[in-house]
Amino acid sequence: MVFSSITFLLYFLPVVFIVYYLLAFSRKLQNLWLLAGSLFFYAWGEPIYVVIMLGSIIVNWLLGLAIHRSGDNKRLRKVFMIVACIANLGVLGIFKYTGFFIEIINSMFGEQVLQDPEIRLPIGISFFTFQALSYVIDVYRGKAQTQKNMLHLGLYISFFPQLVAGPIVRYTTVQKQILNRKSDWNMISNGVCRFVEGLLKKILLANNLAIVADNIFELTNYGSTVVEVPVMLAWVGALAYTFQLYYDFSSYSDMAIGLGMMFGFTFPENFRYPFVSKSIKEFMARWHISLATWFNQYVYKPLGGGQGENQDRMLRNLLIVWLLTGIWHGAAWNFIWWGLFFFVFIVLENLIQIEQIEGHNVLRHIYVIFVVMIAMVIFRCEDNAQLIVYMQDLFGLAGNGFYSPTAVMFLKEYGIVLVSAILFALPLREYLEERVDTAAHGKRIKGVYHICYVAGMLALVIFSLSVLAKGGYNPFIYFNF
Repeated sequence: MVFSSITFLLYFLPVVFIVYYLLAFSRKLQNLWLLAGSLFFYAWGEPIYVVIMLGSIIVNWLLGLAIHRSGDNKRLRKVFMIVACIANLGVLGIFKYTGFFIEIINSMFGEQVLQDPEIRLPIGISFFTFQALSYVIDVYRGKAQTQKNMLHLGLYISFFPQLVAGPIVRYTTVQKQILNRKSDWNMISNGVCRFVEGLLKKILLANNLAIVADNIFELTNYGSTVVEVPVMLAWVGALAYTFQLYYDFSSYSDMAIGLGMMFGFTFPENFRYPFVSKSIKEFMARWHISLATWFNQYVYKPLGGGQGENQDRMLRNLLIVWLLTGIWHGAAWNFIWWGLFFFVFIVLENLIQIEQIEGHNVLRHIYVIFVVMIAMVIFRCEDNAQLIVYMQDLFGLAGNGFYSPTAVMFLKEYGIVLVSAILFALPLREYLEERVDTAAHGKRIKGVYHICYVAGMLALVIFSLSVLAKGGYNPFIYFNF
């Protein structure tokens, strides 16, 4: 069940929301209702693998209690923490990477030595596993209070707004909110607006960009000798996919944050206009912030980080983090190449100290967009063969020429979508609101703005629901991460 589905929008969410506030007299009943709703939400898509979710809740709850009861016995506390790492990462490894490792072994021997069991990947396992593991590690470090109520920890791990695609929320962020959160009409209305904004970005931008990207990338699966993909068409595909991925993922984060607000929770931001960045390091600090924070807190810093004069250690730690970041995204070589690609550019930026270079902002923006688009092509290609073909098409090495009438057709058909995608990726809203606040008749202008905002959003929501009702194209990239 995805947020941008009729089932969720017209049935699941209204029922969960209405019953939740009917139970406003009891926080315990509200939490129990949210836990039940979250498990139902997960079981809707994973009727069998919901057992994995329940197992994660029970095991991590027990390990948290074990660390707490170990008191000052540092050795025993460390043992339980290591067990938590092995248990969580072991389950993630079995379900997500077994087939990939078998593929590597078979390729090494040149024959099918091992049979691929073709284990289906549980939805959102990378997200809820990292959340559960962060809880145990924070308890071990003394940064989080041990949750003695298993149902409360279960709500943290399984809460449906950020269960499937994040943001990855640390337990320390919400531990007080589980029992002491407050919600009012202002918070609920802001949450509804944030959710609707994400929904519109998903349906009107991401889904339409997916049509362009999927059609163009599919052409390269046949090889450049069968289907010619000129340079122009290849770059249109790269542009469409770059923004599809951004809006697909950021819209889900918007909807998750909005849903959290509707139930009284405050989640951290996951995207902060990454396309305004002037370096790759800045871009990645604005893109999927919760994942970057997780790796920084639980991998990079424990390894020693990048402080001091030991450049070799910094390079080693960055390599490990970016290799793991790539592997986290999926069990395929393209994700590993994607992580290493960003690693190379971040290292180069550290060497030339790009953040200390003044001026040349336009060139730096162009540089970032260019590198990011190449990285997203790497991310999108299904295997090394397609990656090689697409790179040849991008740079005219396949001899397919530059001009493409198909590209022109896509630009005409989806030009408004592409332009809108570019504009909404910029902080224009903040700029306009700031100008309104400082205008001579700011209050009057703001009143008109709010009326136009509500009317426009309502019209777009009705249109979007009609698109979904007609069975419009509605993929979600991060659904199985």
